[in-house]
Amino acid sequence: MNDTLIGYARCSTDKQDLAARRERLRELGVTEKRIYLDHGLTGTNRKRPGLDQALAAVREGDTLVVPKLDRLARSVPDARDIGDSLAQRGIKLSLGGQVYDPTDPMGKMFFNILATFAEFEVDLLRMRTREGMAVARAKGRLRGKQPKLSAKQQTELRRMHATGDYSIADLAELFSIGRATVYRTLQRQATREG
Repeated sequence: MNDTLIGYARCSTDKQDLAARRERLRELGVTEKRIYLDHGLTGTNRKRPGLDQALAAVREGDTLVVPKLDRLARSVPDARDIGDSLAQRGIKLSLGGQVYDPTDPMGKMFFNILATFAEFEVDLLRMRTREGMAVARAKGRLRGKQPKLSAKQQTELRRMHATGDYSIADLAELFSIGRATVYRTLQRQATREG
């Protein structure tokens, strides 16, 4: 049996950078050509092409290397499915450098405990986010997306359109907005009048 290291890392948002995770995988012994990545995908989204490629690349005797368990799975059932699949195929799992043999009862227990804590951490984050949004909403700070044009600009756009001298394209260029925004602004006025 060979003992190839296959690495996987994921970033939840497009704003996060994979460079640190890629570097961590290299520190854990994974060669660059054996690193698989997902960018802008949440852990709850099971359709992750990088993870699918990593799971397809590992063979019996190999080790799947992940910097942290929450980068692999965000729920206990998902982690358990991945762990069971690896165990059935004779593949070990390395989480941050600690290797867990999913066929070993102790390794399986530790993996399940870690998965439970990862899911708990996500649930706490969701709860704090909802609480924070409720407080912001109560204070009037959470108002949603603001219009691209001020009320004064919207009135002027409608006035100019009503003259018939300006096309939609002209108005979009004059106000530095997209044509769809011009149409929405005119539609809002028509809805109010109708």
